[in-house]
Amino acid sequence: MFTSLTSRIAAVGIMVATALFVLVLAIVDASRQSRESFQWVMHSSQIIQAMEETMAGLRSAESGQRGYVLTQNPGFAQSFDRRIEDARATYAELYELTKDNPLQSGRVREFGKLMDERIELMNTPLQMARQNAFDEARTAVSEGRGHETMNSLVLIASDFLNEEEQLRDQRIMAAERRLAWGRGVALFGGPLIALITLLLSAMVIRGIRYPTRLLNAAMSQLGQGDLDARVSEKMGSREFDRLAHGYNAMAEKLEMTVAAQERSKGELRRVHDELLSSSQTLKERGEVIELLGAMSHRMQATRTDAELAEVISIFVPRVMPDLPGVLYAYNNSRNLLVPMSVWGDPRDVGQGFPPDQCWALRRGQDHYVSGKGKDVTCDHVHADVDAYHCEPLLASGEVIGVLYMDGLLDEEARFRMNVLVENIASAMTNRRLQRDLKEQTIRDPLTGLFNRRYMEEALTLEVARASRSEVPLCVVMCDVDHFKRFNDEYGHDAGDAVLSLVASELGERFRDGDIVCRFGGEEFTIIAPGTSKEDLLRRVEDVREAVSKLSPRLRNGPLGSVTMSFGISQWQPNMDLNGADLLQLADAALYRAKRDGRNRTVLHEDAPLPK
Repeated sequence: MFTSLTSRIAAVGIMVATALFVLVLAIVDASRQSRESFQWVMHSSQIIQAMEETMAGLRSAESGQRGYVLTQNPGFAQSFDRRIEDARATYAELYELTKDNPLQSGRVREFGKLMDERIELMNTPLQMARQNAFDEARTAVSEGRGHETMNSLVLIASDFLNEEEQLRDQRIMAAERRLAWGRGVALFGGPLIALITLLLSAMVIRGIRYPTRLLNAAMSQLGQGDLDARVSEKMGSREFDRLAHGYNAMAEKLEMTVAAQERSKGELRRVHDELLSSSQTLKERGEVIELLGAMSHRMQATRTDAELAEVISIFVPRVMPDLPGVLYAYNNSRNLLVPMSVWGDPRDVGQGFPPDQCWALRRGQDHYVSGKGKDVTCDHVHADVDAYHCEPLLASGEVIGVLYMDGLLDEEARFRMNVLVENIASAMTNRRLQRDLKEQTIRDPLTGLFNRRYMEEALTLEVARASRSEVPLCVVMCDVDHFKRFNDEYGHDAGDAVLSLVASELGERFRDGDIVCRFGGEEFTIIAPGTSKEDLLRRVEDVREAVSKLSPRLRNGPLGSVTMSFGISQWQPNMDLNGADLLQLADAALYRAKRDGRNRTVLHEDAPLPK
C-alpha cells in the first residue's frame, strides 16, 4: 500500500516536475526572445537617432556657413567645422549599424555620397569667405547651389527613416507578442500546476497544502501584473523550495525584461523630445540668422545715420520681440551717449547721459538687473524700471555705444543679443568709416574747406535747383592779394599759415547755407544759393574788411597784413547748366578787382558772355 502510494506520489511528482520544467523553459524562452526583440528595437532606435543627428549636423553646418558668409562672424565658421565633423562621425556610426540590413545599407552608402557632395558645395563659399571674398561667397550662397543635393538627401533620409521606423514598430509588436506569450504561459501554467498540486495534496499529508497555497497566491499575483510577487516563506521540502526558487528566478527575469522595456520606451520618448526641441531651436536660430542677414545687408547699404537708425528700429523688434529698447551712440564730442534708434515703448529714453552713468560702459561688458536690489542700477535708467539689460557696443577694442533693453533676456535671447550686437557694431563702424572717407574725398586737407571737385558737383546741383525754382544763385571768386610775397619772403610754411587763417575766416563769416571751397592755390570759391548779387555784395564787403584786419603769424613772428580781392556773378537763364559760365564771369570780375588795385569787390554787370 505504501509502495503503491509512494509510486503514485512519485508519478505525480514526476508529472509536477515535468510541468514545472516545461513552464520554466517556456517562460525563460519567452523572456529570452523578448530580450532579443527589445535589443533589435534599441538597434533600430540607434539607427534612427544616428540618421537624425547626421541630418541635424548637415543643417546646422549649413546655418553656420550662411551665418559666416552673411555676418562675417568667425564663430559661425568654427560651428560649420564642428557640425561637419559631428555629421561624419554619426554617419560612420550609421554605416556600421546598418551592415546587417542590405536595403538600408545601400541607402546609407548612397546617402554618404550625396552628403560628401553637399559638404563640398557648402565648403566652396565658406573657403571664399575665409579668403575675404565675402561678396562672391554671398553670391554663391544666394544661387542656391546644392539645393537639389540637399533635397535628395532629405528624400533618402525620409525613406530610410520610414523603413527603419516600420521595422522598429514590427520589432516592438513582436516583443510585445512574446511578452504576452510569457505572461500567458505564466497565467496558464500557474493554475495548472496548482491543480496538479491539489491532486497530490489529496494523496499526501495536508502539510503540502501550505506551500501549494503560497505558490498559487504568488503566481496569481504575477498573472494579474504584480511583478514584485515572490515566494519568501519556507516551503517544507526541497522540491517545493526548488520550485519557489525557480518561480522567483523566473519572476526576477520577467520583471527585469519589463523594466528594460519601460526604460527603452522612456529613453526613446526622451530622445524624441530632445530631437524635436533641438530641431525647433535650430529652425528658430536659422530664421534669426536669415533675419540678421537681411538686416546686415540693409545696414551696410545705408548712406546716413538716419537710415541706419531706421533699419535698426525696424529689425531689432523682429529679432528681439516684446523687448523695447534704445540704441545710444556717442555724440561728436564723445562726452554724451545720445539716442540713435528707439523701438517699442521703453521708459524714460531721455536726451542722453554721460558714459560714467552706465555700469556696462564702466565694466566693458554686459550689465543687467533682474529685480529691485539684485544689483547696482545704472544712473541713466528710470527709477521705476525693475529689470533691464545694457550691452556695450565694441569695435576694435573701442566702445562706440550701448544697447539698452527694457526687460530681462533668457538664454535664447542672449544668443540673439550677441549676434545682434556684433552686426550693429560692425554697421556703425562701417558707417563712421564711410563718413570719414567721404569727408577726406571732399575736403581740402590744408584748409578744411570743400575741395574743387566737391565745388563742381555742388555748383551743378545748385544751378539745376535755381533753373527749376527760379531763385537767385551767386558765385564768389576770391584770392589773397600778393600771396607770392608770403612764400618768397617767409617760405611755404608762411603761405600755408596765411591760407589756413583766411580759410577759417571765410568759413565763419559766410552763412551756413553758403558753400565755401578752396578752388586751388590761393583762390577760393563761395557758392551762395538763394541770394542776389546786391545782397551778397554787402556780405562779401564785411568779409573783405574782416580779412584785412587779420594778423597772420608764423612761429610767433608777424607776417604782415593780408588783403583779398573778390569777384561776384549771378546765374542767368541763358547760361549753361554746369556752372562753367557762372564761374567764368565771377573770375572775370575778380580779374577787374585785381586790375583796379586789389583789396576790393567787383560785381559782374549783365553783359554778353566772353568768347
